[in-house]
Amino acid sequence: MFAQEKPKLDGKDPAAQNEDKRVLGVIPNYRTAETTPDYHPISARYKLTIAAKDSFDYPLVGLGGAFAALYQLENTHPQFGQETGGYIRRLSTAYADQAIGNMLTEGFLPALFREDPRYFRMAVGTKRARTFYAVSRIFITKRDTGAPSFNFSEVLGNGIGSAIGLSYYSDNRNLRDYSANWATQLATDAAAQVLKEFWPDIKRRWTQRQKMH
Repeated sequence: MFAQEKPKLDGKDPAAQNEDKRVLGVIPNYRTAETTPDYHPISARYKLTIAAKDSFDYPLVGLGGAFAALYQLENTHPQFGQETGGYIRRLSTAYADQAIGNMLTEGFLPALFREDPRYFRMAVGTKRARTFYAVSRIFITKRDTGAPSFNFSEVLGNGIGSAIGLSYYSDNRNLRDYSANWATQLATDAAAQVLKEFWPDIKRRWTQRQKMH
């Protein structure tokens, strides 16, 4: 859905150039794009570029730190212990969860399955419709042909990421905990997409209020 004469597969995504790169100044927002009349796919190389930016942008460390603090408070994964050592291990694994999930769901698997990892905003409609749309994109995506498809990259990518997590969460090596971690990753991505859907509206209203004052 990009208005341009030719698809520039290895160039920058023209539909995302005006997007705010961080929602709330924290959440990486490199794969959000506006819906436009013409669709052109992006290359495997650019998919990996998006994934790398979303995975290694510095605010992600802060987000991992916030999750680590919560896990420390709840003593999640008691194998890590408490105090500074426990927090560092929780920070490392929380960041790994996000980075591994991003690289799989936005880069490697979209390249393999020829799916488009970008989130195309609905931008118009009721809040309920837009929220449902944002959440549903966890399960529905576009193929490189532009046709709708089940989002294998998102669902399988988070499943594989959760499986990799079993290597460093030795106290969670059972089907129940694995399924819970998989569901949590999907729910986290769904919530992030809702924020990405409404963030331009929120930011615009905030700017307008600031100008009024």
